[in-house]
Order: sequence, then structure tokens, then C-alpha cells
Amino acid sequence: MIRNANIDDAAAICGIYNHYVEKTIITFEEQPVSADEMQSRIKEVTAVYPWLVWEDAGIIAGYAYAGQWKSRRSFRHTVESTVYLAPGATGRGMGRQLYAGLIDALRDRGIHSVIGGISLPNPASVALHEKMGFEKIGHFKEVGWKFNQWIDVGYWELILHP
Repeated sequence: MIRNANIDDAAAICGIYNHYVEKTIITFEEQPVSADEMQSRIKEVTAVYPWLVWEDAGIIAGYAYAGQWKSRRSFRHTVESTVYLAPGATGRGMGRQLYAGLIDALRDRGIHSVIGGISLPNPASVALHEKMGFEKIGHFKEVGWKFNQWIDVGYWELILHP
């Protein structure tokens, strides 16, 4: 059910992601992403890092990937992680399994630490990160603006190779 993403998954991934863009504060992106743009993002990420999808009966119900955290070379052993589930696919352990697969793939690549940024409030994402062993390391107040409101962002970190 979990496999590596490819550019043919772009439209399905947009279907999941654009729900969050248009209806939630989960992402700070404000305009829907096109399938072409998502293909570019998938190519860019998968050239270096893993991008996994959860596929069931030909339908993608979620995805998780990691990307570069900062551009300076000294940060090359740290990534920022992302996980999204289709509306209605939450609460069944899918996010945990996707995240576990991503963490294993990152560990295999020698990544040292994983950072998860969470728009707050988001109790489901906080619970998932903490269940996966992430620890809260920071909280920025009112750093994002979406839907005419200020949004806090918390950061959680998981050290893979202590």
C-alpha cells in the first residue's frame, strides 16, 4: 500500500493538498497548486529525498515526503517532513504508517534529524508527531497570515542518529 511517488501521482496529490490549501490553515500556501507544478515538486524532491504515497485500490489516500530544511551545506543532515491525508482518510493509522516509512527511508539515507513544522492549533498533527517520537522544540507566535487571522507555528524534532 505504501510506495514511492512518481510524477504520474501529481493530480491525485493535488486533490489531497489543494483541499488543505483552500480550506485550512494547515499549509500557508494560498492558491491551489496545478498538476504541472506538483510534478515539478515531486521531481525536485525525489531527486534527493523520499516521497511516499499510500495507494489503495488505485486511489492515493495520503502522502509523506521530506525536503531540504535550510540551504546552507552545514544543514545537509537535517530535513523537514510533511504528511497529508485525504479528507476522510484520517484516524485509521495511515498517517503513522506513512510517517514510519518516511522515517525509515530517511534513516537509511543517513539523515540525522527531522523537523516537523505545524500550524497551530492542529491537535491531530501534534499527536501524530509526538506518537512518532518527535519532541516540541519551538513555538513562533503569529508568524503566518491566512484567512484573515494570525497563525502560530510550532516545531517538533526527531533525532534519528544520536
